[in-house]
Amino acid sequence: MRKLLIQAAALLLAAGLMSACSAPDTGAPTSTTPAASSPTTSGTATTPAADTETSVSAPAPSASRSPAAGPGAGNAELAITVRPSETEPAVNYTLVCQDGVPAAESKHLSAEAACEAIKNNAAVLSPSAQDKDQACTEQYGGPQQATVTGIVDGTPVESTFARRNGCEISAWDAARDILGASGGAA
Repeated sequence: MRKLLIQAAALLLAAGLMSACSAPDTGAPTSTTPAASSPTTSGTATTPAADTETSVSAPAPSASRSPAAGPGAGNAELAITVRPSETEPAVNYTLVCQDGVPAAESKHLSAEAACEAIKNNAAVLSPSAQDKDQACTEQYGGPQQATVTGIVDGTPVESTFARRNGCEISAWDAARDILGASGGAA
């Protein structure tokens, strides 16, 4: 008898938990069409209709996406600003690449190398954000800072570079051909 009471209590508890897991009632009226709530038959087989009712909204798409790592199409339109130090004026470049080749409107000291770097690794201008737990060497690479904005292979790019620690120096070095030599980074 006791075992039967425990089993009944367990079933009631499970039923209560299952109802708690379902979507909360928002008070808004819902409607279902007969097609959505009843099975459909085609020939001799009976298949259930797709459930068209949902109470959870889909996640918003990512606001920005990075170009894929690895080789890309080599198409870019970029504005590059390099500040060698706080006391020196910023140096501005325009880089336009088509299929990995610089276009005539490019105003960059090493446009061929920059376009080739973008074609070889489309994500070079989208370094991942430094994680709080990421270990970076505490070495100072210099006061240089750079900003790159524009489009690479149809994807918007807005990146900043600096040389304040080992992780930032590594990202700078990876993008060196694009940032140009005027930044003072050897």
